[in-house]
Amino acid sequence: FKWIGDQIAGLEAAGEVDRFIFGFEESYGYLKGTYARDKDAVVATMLIAEMALYYQENGTSIFEQMDNIYKKYGYYKEEVVSVTLEGIEGLAKIKSTMDRLRENPPEMVAGKKVIAVRDYLTSERVDKLTGENSGILLPKSNVIYLELEDQNNFIIRPSGTEPKIKLYCLMKGETEEEANELLKLVKEDID
Repeated sequence: FKWIGDQIAGLEAAGEVDRFIFGFEESYGYLKGTYARDKDAVVATMLIAEMALYYQENGTSIFEQMDNIYKKYGYYKEEVVSVTLEGIEGLAKIKSTMDRLRENPPEMVAGKKVIAVRDYLTSERVDKLTGENSGILLPKSNVIYLELEDQNNFIIRPSGTEPKIKLYCLMKGETEEEANELLKLVKEDID
């Protein structure tokens, strides 16, 4: 959430006090509005209650609306796999894994072609189809982001606080079953 707070502060400094609407992070933190700079479960709960009431008054439900969104945009399944590698040997393994991925990223993940590689440490995105190299405007970080075909993604980063390497599997299918199958395949690739 420190990055979300930084974005709010930057917008305020630029005189855009009403521009920030909503922020969230992968570990289920949500923030609506600018009065807080951290996760706010009370407001997130209120938003869900308001949505439930709105859809109930319109003869539907949050569940039905979510299903409509999936039907329109596809089914997204995400999972974080953490691999613990303790000790000096573990840290060396994490470093060598990241170095190896930077030097030789995979061509395929879960049967999907890698179409671009974002390296947040070098601030570069390389399009594997055209060879075009473009910049990344986010802060430098030890993260490798593999863009896969069909709007699938696979992200690798060391934990900043624990002896772990974290693997983010972001799979999309036309059906829930297809998305689940892709998630299963990417986890098999990890193994």
